[in-house]
Amino acid sequence: MIKHASPFHSFRLLLVALAGFALGASLAAQPPAAPSAADLESPAAREARVQWFRQAKFGLFIHWGLYSIPAGDWKGERSPGIGEWVMNRMQIPVTEYAKLAGGFNPIYFDAEAWVQMAEDAGMKYIVITSKHHDGFAMYHSKVSPYNIYDATPFHRDPIKELSEACARHHMPFGFYYSQSQDWHEPGGMGNNWDFPSNGEKSKSGAYDRYIREKAVPQVKELLSNYGPVCLMWFDTPQEMTRERGQVFIDAVRSLQPNTLIDGRLLPGGSGGDYQSTGDNAIPPEGKDGDWEVPATINQTWGFRKDDTNWKSPGEIIFKLVDIASKGGNYLLNVGPMPTGIIPQGSQNNLRSVGRWLKVNGEAVYGAGRSPFGDEFGDYAAKLRDRGGKAPFLPRTDWRCTTKPGKLYFTIFHLTERVGSSNDAYFNLPAFKNAIKTAYLLGDPQKTPLEVKTREDGSRSLVVSRFINDTMGAVAVVEIAGDAVGH
Repeated sequence: MIKHASPFHSFRLLLVALAGFALGASLAAQPPAAPSAADLESPAAREARVQWFRQAKFGLFIHWGLYSIPAGDWKGERSPGIGEWVMNRMQIPVTEYAKLAGGFNPIYFDAEAWVQMAEDAGMKYIVITSKHHDGFAMYHSKVSPYNIYDATPFHRDPIKELSEACARHHMPFGFYYSQSQDWHEPGGMGNNWDFPSNGEKSKSGAYDRYIREKAVPQVKELLSNYGPVCLMWFDTPQEMTRERGQVFIDAVRSLQPNTLIDGRLLPGGSGGDYQSTGDNAIPPEGKDGDWEVPATINQTWGFRKDDTNWKSPGEIIFKLVDIASKGGNYLLNVGPMPTGIIPQGSQNNLRSVGRWLKVNGEAVYGAGRSPFGDEFGDYAAKLRDRGGKAPFLPRTDWRCTTKPGKLYFTIFHLTERVGSSNDAYFNLPAFKNAIKTAYLLGDPQKTPLEVKTREDGSRSLVVSRFINDTMGAVAVVEIAGDAVGH
């Protein structure tokens, strides 16, 4: 027998349903709980943060500051070493060096042109010096008046302009910040000619005051006032203990949890989301994990008027592909002049690289490391360096990058010709997978390349010997299966 519900009972059910709906809506309206510090440092959180970095492969580093004015020269004397270290190398007193700010007026600075150049070069992120070791902030800092907005006739915030230009171009934007060295401050590391030694600053508490009163507050400004920050690039961690480094980590994670931290916040690379190699130090072989090679396009980082030894487009392309084939990123630097112009020689060469990447970028962006390794070279059997170690002897004929089901062979030199024709062999490394097809990445028609199999099972591609140039040509080999079988 079916019992019909009374009107009161039906109304009561309706109230319960409405109450449940209201509770659900209330819960849905609640903001999600902020992730804990442990959550932000978990492998899953780091994995999510680093995804864009793995895809990017190629970034623009910019070293720009007051040091671009002396440009490697101080009172008629040539400063040794790299341009941005002129204050340190020449032991310039703080009061004298600070006077450079009065003559810093980069009226030709054009944020849009800088970002457009990076885009033309095929670069996928930009990192600029917000404050280098000289202590001068290249943005409008409220923490210290020693900055480009307050202390110079320029009276503009180029970092703000760059952040807006990067947003228009959807270009990830990050900051270099010298967290430890600050030659302008009594408590900062590195200036032992005006102030006490590094050890005394650390023991007396002056260094901790500098971190607490200038460094961390400025990092917070950068993370609060310039939109999404893709990464914070710290450097030279002198006297940087785990406890001191944690203050910077906490600042980054609390304000922008998705911002990457590089591998130079703490000694040994701890505390970062990825590793940074030494300057211009490309590993001889493949390397696990996420890492980046910071490198110069000439011999210096900050502008030096006597250094126009720009790396050629072909050299840059080789280094980029070499690094990508070993699993890393290439962060290549330019040093703008005090006028705000990036030297034309470096611009020209970078744009040539960009034209190559428009055709061959598939072999670089988001590509995995080589499954082989012999192509990198080998350690000398008999030679020894001054330290008694066997030097690595690199090979430069080709490099391989990968994506599921595809091998990208960037060929820089061909050595074996086919008879008297215009063709040559590219000898493939040994792998078991069947080859579905092979073609040049620069061929819109994907015309199949002939694959020759020898009696011993080794295979070669028949390619035109005219691809043998300094820029490299990419042969794509599509294989059965996602990964190489040996």
